[in-house]
Amino acid sequence: MLLPKGESQVQAFLDKKQPYKKSFKVAHTLEGLTSLLEFIREIEDVSGERPPIVLESTGHYHTPVVQYFEDKGFLL
Repeated sequence: MLLPKGESQVQAFLDKKQPYKKSFKVAHTLEGLTSLLEFIREIEDVSGERPPIVLESTGHYHTPVVQYFEDKGFLL
């Protein structure tokens, strides 16, 4: 699955102004989004909570990413 825009930049936070690891890019492929989902689950394990996912609106490019995470049970 290749989405229209090639990649997204990701930064996670455990709290305000408390980044979790360094930012990184995720390819808009099934493999890339699956690795992002694994990273999000890692954050859940560390924090004990399901983190909110915030996306920059990029015209229609973010739509397939939103659909992927909705299909995986995340309410965006």
